Amino acid sequence: MSKPSQIEEINTNGLVLLGCGKMGSAMLKGWLEAGVLPSSTTVIDPYPSDWLRSLEDHGLNLNKTLPANPAVCILAVKPQMMGDATPQVIALGGGGTVFISVAAGTNLSTLLSLVGEGSPIVRAMPNTPAAIGRGITALIPNSYCSEYNLAMAQELLAAVGQTVVLENEGQMDAVTAVSGSGPAYVFHLIECLAKAGAEQGLPEELAMQLAKATVGGAGQLAEDAQDSPSQLRINVTSPNGTTAAALNVLMNEDNGMPPLLSRAVAAAKKRSEELA
Repeated sequence: MSKPSQIEEINTNGLVLLGCGKMGSAMLKGWLEAGVLPSSTTVIDPYPSDWLRSLEDHGLNLNKTLPANPAVCILAVKPQMMGDATPQVIALGGGGTVFISVAAGTNLSTLLSLVGEGSPIVRAMPNTPAAIGRGITALIPNSYCSEYNLAMAQELLAAVGQTVVLENEGQMDAVTAVSGSGPAYVFHLIECLAKAGAEQGLPEELAMQLAKATVGGAGQLAEDAQDSPSQLRINVTSPNGTTAAALNVLMNEDNGMPPLLSRAVAAAKKRSEELA
């Protein structure tokens, strides 16, 4: 007899979600759309949203007794709350339940000490576009994880976007600095582009509309096109034209975007290391 799919196993044995804020809610929405049954889902959250309460009408178990041996337990509380929150699920540790943590800066060894020796754990770093199913999540399993355990984590996180598996946990700080914190860099780019447009005479609302659509559209094009971002840039840059004039400023190796972003990502990586 073949093994059941990960979703089938979750629906049979259950899924526990510890913490259901913005990221937890985004993931839960994706899982339900992917076929996870509300009746197979137990959510532990001290301040449930109206949306979460509404799911009780569809069978969701909210702040109720945990299943005895759920397939997976997702730790979606803030890192500083992890020590206070994990005692609620420690009874699930050391057995067949796979723990997936989306808490930034909490490493695998710390997680293992919180949920129990022998627990299969996957550390994950999603980002905020997961809220619209456009996130990307980096995963790293501990030594107790089987390939099947990791595949379950990948299937769950794929419900909110792309997934990648890291070679080692040391890469997680750089991932945090690039994709974890990266959406904020892009949002600030939109702010700056809109402000610059207003400074050149555009109404503020129009400048913001142009900036949002331009960054959003260019990002989608970069993901969908076969050409590299470098080639896409070249394609829209006429010699001695308006784009070239702007890029002469942005691509300056001394005070343009390359050294600025390099310093920004390095600062984020350093802070991630400090928090860990």
